[in-house]
Amino acid sequence: MKWLVAFVFLLAISGGAVQAQEVRAVVSEDAWTQYKARFLDPSGRIVDDGNDNISHSEGQGYGLLLAFLADNPADFEQIWSFTRRELLLRDDGLAAWKWSPVDTPHVVDINNATDGDILIAYALALAGERWGRSDYLSTASAMAKAILDNAVVEYGGRTLLTPGVSGFSASDRADGPVINPSYWIFEAFPVLNRVAPSPKWQTLSEEGEAMIEGLQFGPRKMPADWVSARTMLKPAAGFPAHFGYNALRIPLYLARAGYTDRELLSRLADGMGTPDGAIAIIDLDGGTVIKALDDPGYRIVNHILACVLDGAKLPDTARLFSPTQYYPSTLHLLGLSFVEQNHPECL
Repeated sequence: MKWLVAFVFLLAISGGAVQAQEVRAVVSEDAWTQYKARFLDPSGRIVDDGNDNISHSEGQGYGLLLAFLADNPADFEQIWSFTRRELLLRDDGLAAWKWSPVDTPHVVDINNATDGDILIAYALALAGERWGRSDYLSTASAMAKAILDNAVVEYGGRTLLTPGVSGFSASDRADGPVINPSYWIFEAFPVLNRVAPSPKWQTLSEEGEAMIEGLQFGPRKMPADWVSARTMLKPAAGFPAHFGYNALRIPLYLARAGYTDRELLSRLADGMGTPDGAIAIIDLDGGTVIKALDDPGYRIVNHILACVLDGAKLPDTARLFSPTQYYPSTLHLLGLSFVEQNHPECL
């Protein structure tokens, strides 16, 4: 198994000395300027314009990561300031997940979202290492430890990430624990292990990989957004049995972490693709396409798989960034930064 960590700042430890590799932005200044003009509020919150203009821990984490990849400390600090002030309100060190501009108080759901916590801690760790910010590193360490203590559980012989501290466990639901396989952000685990060392990070990587390989639901053999891990893995009750907006991130995260298994990546590419190259939201039971997502930010996921598997060049529509909505635009920049860093031959 070959895991590569797809981040820009690498640490080389030799004789106790820490040496920084070459630093360069892998999100272009132009692309980042367009992204933040559209989605970054002056207060530092990332605005989800496809979801009533709310902000959430996932968006703040993505914003921090993209600001890091753009090598922009000032914008990173702006986003972090809002995140620290408005979302880090829980007693356990994790972030409240949902912030609404039209409600008072603005935090309308104090539960955490574990993928948001991982993204925030990951970005803080990278930024702390690159820019010499001990405050970022200490917060990243505390958040990573809080994730291990509160969101990583052992159940049925598996090491699992719960999507939130409340509402998903074996005691909370008849089919619990319920997991979301797109919350396994594999590239983050080795970095979080540096700031909060634990064998659980490696276990999460290895078991998460095996789990995703086994999530083959319906005639297209695709993972579901929400999965019951009570006994055998199966689509969770009370959620649509869909390969949907959550799960479409899975192949992107696998690619960004350096996963190159042809069988799995090819199955995912074939299962979610449409004849014209859009990404399909799929009813897993029948294998039918519910919706074809045509935005370049969604399409880039399959273009990245084609690059990783066959060295195919990204088409102009994927290489040229123009923001549309928050979520696909975020995926678009995550995809472009990965190709810029790891597969420039595909540009």
